[in-house]
Amino acid sequence: MSDARALRERVERVVGLAAAADRDEARACFVELRGALARGEVRAAEPDAAAACGWRVNAWVKQGILLGFRHGEVVDASMDHGRLAFFDKDLLPLRRLDAGAGVRIVPGGSAVRDGAYLGRGVVCMPPMYVNIGAYIGEQSLIDSHALVGSCAQVGARVHVSAGAQIGGVIEPVGALPVIVEDDALIGGNTGIYEGAVVKARAVIGAGTILTGSTPVYDLVRGDILHPSADRPLMVPEGAVVVPGARAVTGGKGPAWGLSVSTPVIVKYRDSRTDTRTELEAWIR
Repeated sequence: MSDARALRERVERVVGLAAAADRDEARACFVELRGALARGEVRAAEPDAAAACGWRVNAWVKQGILLGFRHGEVVDASMDHGRLAFFDKDLLPLRRLDAGAGVRIVPGGSAVRDGAYLGRGVVCMPPMYVNIGAYIGEQSLIDSHALVGSCAQVGARVHVSAGAQIGGVIEPVGALPVIVEDDALIGGNTGIYEGAVVKARAVIGAGTILTGSTPVYDLVRGDILHPSADRPLMVPEGAVVVPGARAVTGGKGPAWGLSVSTPVIVKYRDSRTDTRTELEAWIR
């Protein structure tokens, strides 16, 4: 923890200097932070029982990540001996893991940016992408065509299904990133954005869209879940959420028979739901 505290002080000092910061020191500071993120020693957000949503933002980490974008230089990042041309900031390379990391990255076009943490037993199916500052807990599965955005926090034993988008929230630095807690199932072609929080064991059905301002209709408890000034949108623990619709009551809505999509909690997770979600274990 002392190392993390010293790193935080260094980042905050460099950030506080703004344009007056020494460029070489800023770059070195970012590289140190990138390594700490990749090792899981620091996180963009972390559990905090005292917070309204159970999580707190580490704004200094997000500020430090932005140093890499601000002070990096665009360079040739081509692959396969130049046959695949890419150009990116030199401080933001792809992460290279060895077999000792205990992570499976199946061949086929996946990429993990350095500064992202992948726990032991994580499986990455191609093609998928994990951005800097993201945290993925042990034994989670990131399926094909899935995205885990910058600073998103994904817990242990989470299944992020094919085509799912876990949005990144790097700015504003004080904003909570997207959080998906342990043992959640994120269905195919879902989208979770703007700092929404999915609590442990929740199931987000295929095609559901959640944003920081999306109301969620809880049919089981007869409640409508809204974010507030001090609390983001939170999907309750064990909730099973599917895409729904509600009638448009204003303007020409009734005459035209219009409705808008909305997430709906149809049940809370039980033994039958658990049995179905355990099927993914067979592919590990």
